[in-house]
This record gives sequence, C-alpha cells and structure tokens, in this order.
Amino acid sequence: MKQSELFTKTRKENPADEVSRNAQLLIRAGFVHKEMAGVYSFLPLGLRTLRKIENIIREEMNAIGGHEVLMTALQNPELWQKTNRWSDDVVDNWFKTMLKNGSDLGLGFTHEETITAIMKQHISSYRDLPVYPYQIQAKFRNEERAKSGIMRGREFLMKDLYSFSATQEDLDVFYGRCAEAYARIFSRVGIGNQTFKTFASGGVFSKYSHEFQTISNAGEDTIYLSRTKGIAVNEEVYTDEVLHDLSLKKDELEKVTSIEVGNIFKLGTRFSEALGLVYTDEYGEIKPVIMGSYGIGPTRLMGTIVEILSDEKGIVWPESVAPFRVHLLSLSSDEEAALWYGKLHDAGIETLYDDRDVSAGEKFGDSDLLGMPYRLVISKRSLEKGGAEVKRRGEDESSILSFEEVEALLGKTKQ
Repeated sequence: MKQSELFTKTRKENPADEVSRNAQLLIRAGFVHKEMAGVYSFLPLGLRTLRKIENIIREEMNAIGGHEVLMTALQNPELWQKTNRWSDDVVDNWFKTMLKNGSDLGLGFTHEETITAIMKQHISSYRDLPVYPYQIQAKFRNEERAKSGIMRGREFLMKDLYSFSATQEDLDVFYGRCAEAYARIFSRVGIGNQTFKTFASGGVFSKYSHEFQTISNAGEDTIYLSRTKGIAVNEEVYTDEVLHDLSLKKDELEKVTSIEVGNIFKLGTRFSEALGLVYTDEYGEIKPVIMGSYGIGPTRLMGTIVEILSDEKGIVWPESVAPFRVHLLSLSSDEEAALWYGKLHDAGIETLYDDRDVSAGEKFGDSDLLGMPYRLVISKRSLEKGGAEVKRRGEDESSILSFEEVEALLGKTKQ
C-alpha cells in the first residue's frame, strides 16, 4: 500500500481526552477514531491488525474442533428471563431498547442464552455431543466508566466459544485443550512471556475459573504470581485455602498489576437446565447437557499489545499482527524506491510504501509511531552503499542490504 493513498493522518500530540497509552498511540497513529467514551471505529491500518489477531484466534479455535457461527446481537428477553439475567437488578450493564410494537429488546453482552436455545434444535442424543460453536462478534456493555481505551469499551469484539458435553470428564478434557490453545494465541501475538494462567472465582458455576492475565501497570486487576510455576492467583481468591489447593507459598508470590486478556469457565448445567437443553444417553436416560464458556476479546488484546509493546517513540508491533511487515521510506530516490516496492510486493512481503512529499524527519517520526517491524530506507547514500538501509523497530543498529539479502532476511523471520 502506498502511504500517499491512505486517507488517515498521524498526529503529534496526544488527544486531550484520553488517559490510556493504547488509545493515545492508536489515535495518534491513525489506527482508530474515537466516536465517544468507550466507542471506537477502526481505520484501515487498525483494521488490518485487528483482522490478523482475529485470524490467529480463529486458527487456534478451529484446531481444537471449534465451529464458527455468527449469532444475532439482538436479544430476546424471554430467554434471559428464564435464566434470571434480564433484570437490571441482576445484570446492570445491559443496553436495552424497544421495538415499535412495544416489545423489549437487548443488545448482547454475552451469548450463553442464545447459543443454548440454538443447540436445543440440534442436540437430542449423546451421539450429538460434544460440540464447540464459537463466534467473533460485537458485544455491548453499558460500562459505568470507559477510561482504558480499546481495552474496556462499551462496544467491543469478543470471541466467545461454548462447549456442550455429555459428561464432566469430556468437559474437563476440552477445558484443558482450550487453555493450551489460549497459551498458543498469546504467544503468537507476542505477549506469551508476560501472560499467565490465573486462578479466579468460579462464581456459582465452580470453585475456580481461569483467567489469562498479562502483566501491565495499565491493568485493573491484581494478581499474585509464581514465576517459577508459571501460574497466578487473582486477588479476589487469594486465601490460605486456595494457596494450599495450589501448593503455593506466600513468599514465592509476586504481587503485580495485570490486564485480563482471556477467561474460561465451567458452566455446568446452569443454562441447559434453565432452558431445557437435554440429551438422551446410551442407556435411554435423559440428562442436561454440561456446558463451558471461553472468551477472548480481540480488541482488548490489541490494546494490551500496544500497552506493553510500545516505547517513547510509538508502537512496536510483533510481526504476526503488524499491519505491514515493512515500512519502505523514499528519501529523494523515488524511482528506485518504487522499484523496491514492486519487488517486495511480488515477493509477497507486506509493505507500506511512504511515497509522500514530506520531510525526512516526518517520515522517520511517523515510521516509529506506526511501528512496523522493519524500516527500509532508500536514499542516495544507501544506494551508493549497495541497497537499502534496514532497521528493525525497537533496535538501534541498522545495516545496508541488497534486495536479495532483504528477501532472505524477511523469509527467515516470517511467522
């Protein structure tokens, strides 16, 4: 893509109404546009990154047997009344409206009720189980405050997978497989070494649920982390009993602030019993289906990446989710730079080509702000030395490489 064809513009100053690092940088870089508090539109570069995050999640969910669906955001109150989650006294973050015929309507903040009702049409026998539908879809939550940029929005994307199993053993096996898939997702998007499986409250469903918490001062959670064991305990369940269950000692735990980037819950029969989702087992006995819920927010994940992988100059995208792998800058050598752009394109290397008629300083500043993994500079000086000046974002050293050397380098580093 030629940068001169992008309608978005960068900004030098942070927006006055944003306090979160992720929103400041994403708005300055032209990745998102703020509509109102907690509501953002994704612009071309931001959408490229968001789609890459979604695709990584999608690949891992498909690999463990997930089947992608897309459910409606419009929620029927009758279902939610059966599970006692329609009342504002029970759930206080609903967005509700009314149809012209006077009927109530809600915008979905989660989809347990909806998917359970769907599965009633498709599950009747143990032979129909297990099944693992998931979606990546917009959710709506009427948050009282929305000051964490795209990490806590009133409208946001969520990957929610729901497992339907015949037995507790089947649920437990899939629960473990999903936890492993989550670890792979966080590794692939570049935050795996800072993200930890965390024991949290299971609420009315089970003794524990599990969160995946990424260490960051921008987070809203407090966890007690054992780096040696690679697990953590949420402050809400930090008790002697829990530590005993997990064979953890207080003196080995580190208190840190973190961002919750994913969660998995064992729901049991809470929703299947309320909504009448049952199956007939191999002995002819009718039983409620056992369920689980597994969430990751792609928009929150994108904001978390920016929070922990940025520096004083701007964003530092991991290769796996960067809008483009290469930012090609032309400094008074447009004809040669255009040739390089064509060759990079033909080689299948995603490239943003800064062909704008602006100063070198503006190009360098914007390149650091946008955060593509590699910067290639074509100038009279670099050409005299035999190629392009190549520098990796976040590193100080650069080198002059021919096109063949660049192609070999990017081929080795491609993820």
